Amino acid sequence: MLYSVNNLIEQIKQSGLKPTDTVHIHSSMKAVGVTDNGVDTVLDAFIQYFAEGLLTFPSHTWATINKNNLLFDPLVEKPCVGIISSFFLKRPGVVRSLHPTHSIAAIGKSAENFIAGDEESSTPCSRKGCYGKLYDKYSKIVFLGCSLKSNTIIHGAEEWNNIPDRLSEDFLPLKIKKYSGEIVDRPMRTHLQKYGDISQNYDKIEQLLFKHKIAHESKIGDARTIICRTREMIDYVSGLLQKNPDLFIDSKPVQEDKF
Repeated sequence: MLYSVNNLIEQIKQSGLKPTDTVHIHSSMKAVGVTDNGVDTVLDAFIQYFAEGLLTFPSHTWATINKNNLLFDPLVEKPCVGIISSFFLKRPGVVRSLHPTHSIAAIGKSAENFIAGDEESSTPCSRKGCYGKLYDKYSKIVFLGCSLKSNTIIHGAEEWNNIPDRLSEDFLPLKIKKYSGEIVDRPMRTHLQKYGDISQNYDKIEQLLFKHKIAHESKIGDARTIICRTREMIDYVSGLLQKNPDLFIDSKPVQEDKF
């Protein structure tokens, strides 16, 4: 099927998302399928539908900001998390937070307030930063054609619960170029790879989120779409982590009856 903006808006509406919601979208354009104007059709649909809400996408740069490239310039660094996020950044009215490795781009009436202060974060998913604000704002996280392996805020849950061996002890001496042109120091702890990329195991909780009605499945374009209620998901995962801090170091199924 060839999808138009109106087709996608109707599917977004049918998914249960409300126009006033705060939404954070992880996405795969390939999974969405063929639209009448490529990526722009997808963005037009989401931006129009959430005109009275707050629409956000990850604009992460952890793949390029590292010991060999210590300066984050939000006007130059491209996201490493997909084509839809990259196109979203170019849209009029979209603002980008100044987190050097895990920035978020946003559009909506409270977008400026939402991104404010993210440059003060010294960890990838600070409780006081944008990912913490997604929790505070009772947001919905949408996985548009991608799995919960993309569920960045679970890194936040591990940070906020002080799970050991998730963050480096050392600080990477990063710098941020503010929109004013001023360059400031931002020493940053990074994700520790002691157990490899543990985000590859985040999808092990998918069926449990469905079971507890924290998440539900829909379809937008051709994409299987999972919609999670952020606050309930983090509270649930935090409970699991407090009982088993090593929950995500492997892909073994979670057995709730053992907790």
